[in-house]
Amino acid sequence: MMSRGGAKVASSLLKAARPRLFSTATTSTIRSISHETSHLLRPAVADLASPSGMSGWIWTTRAPAMGGVRFASTVTLGEKTTTTDANPKKAENESSTGGDAGGNKGGKGIASYWGVEPSKITKEDGTEWKWNCFRPWETYKADLTIDLSKHHVPTTFLDRLAYWTVKSLRWPTDLFFQRRYGCRAMMLETVAAVPGMVGGMLLHCKSLRRFEQSGGWIKALLEEAENERMHLMTFMEVAKPKWYERALVITVQGVFFNAYFLGYLISPKFAHRMVGYLEEEAIHSYTEFLKELDKGNIENVPAPAIAIDYWRLPADATLRDVVMVVRADEAHHRDVNHFASDIHYQGRELKEAPAPIGYH
Repeated sequence: MMSRGGAKVASSLLKAARPRLFSTATTSTIRSISHETSHLLRPAVADLASPSGMSGWIWTTRAPAMGGVRFASTVTLGEKTTTTDANPKKAENESSTGGDAGGNKGGKGIASYWGVEPSKITKEDGTEWKWNCFRPWETYKADLTIDLSKHHVPTTFLDRLAYWTVKSLRWPTDLFFQRRYGCRAMMLETVAAVPGMVGGMLLHCKSLRRFEQSGGWIKALLEEAENERMHLMTFMEVAKPKWYERALVITVQGVFFNAYFLGYLISPKFAHRMVGYLEEEAIHSYTEFLKELDKGNIENVPAPAIAIDYWRLPADATLRDVVMVVRADEAHHRDVNHFASDIHYQGRELKEAPAPIGYH
């Protein structure tokens, strides 16, 4: 039972702190308040003291649950800094971590009232992991042995419709980009990353609506969308888009997203078949890209750093190596979408077949 004197002290302190509870106070400010008032609160609310030594009404930060860490990468929280009344501003800047790797300008950490601190990740050699858009356990080595020549021969009306829709889209693309395969690849990836996201989103909503599992297909399709987005992040380092190309991306993505969304709602079998044919065209485009590199018409520059880390390429990898692994990814996406369409053609649902998670 709290004593009357202790209750008065706690009540007055809470009144004084109430304006701060919903402000944008930094972590260091809260820690200094805790340090100054801990000797008053300890007799009254000793049972609320946190394990870290902070007062009960100040939360403790926890390390985020990180599972499946591969390739000997290390995940740690930022080091805790102690605050001093003499230099609170310095302590505030040092209270959070992230630096340039976290996308913070000037290398300054971001302090937050909520106590969420970014994690520090190191590579196998102990150097700091500098990418926020993907983590070491999301990297892989591409399977270059996949058959690139496989083709689904259209047999039904929907197959032919999907096939000729893709063929008709290729003509204006060839006319606009000609042999500028770097810009072509960049534009292709802004479109190719849409279907997986749309399909995964619609399956996610269907799973919620029907109270049923998806057989892992939500994850597989979102994984495909993320992989295509990483292709774009890579080619952004190679081909710098001009303003009119950026405007074209906005237009094409807006039209394609809504068209594919409606198409998937009407007929998933058609939607997946169309993506399968899109990936076949992507394989052809990247094969032409490789021919231009081999002829010397396109300079075989060093591979971007993001590509080296994402596909675990050797340090001396070149643009040709990047195009090879991207083409292999497209071949895998071709297989996944033709497989998904075949499942629907058999009158079954995707959840009835195991999803090819991790099939890059």
